[in-house]
Amino acid sequence: MFWPMFAVAVGFLGLAVLGVLAVRVFLEARRLGLQVADSGRRITRAAEDLERAAVSAARSADAL
Repeated sequence: MFWPMFAVAVGFLGLAVLGVLAVRVFLEARRLGLQVADSGRRITRAAEDLERAAVSAARSADAL
């Protein structure tokens, strides 16, 4: 009777370990998603700044 109960206990322990790892993966994926979103916002802001600078440079070139 010891071995079946031991097997059940090890099975539950394995499921608990898998649950903890799943939570860690979920949190890291969420953190990565936030970093990707932040990078996207920064790239958009940089593109807008570059577009404004290009317009300004074009106006300066036309003035010459």
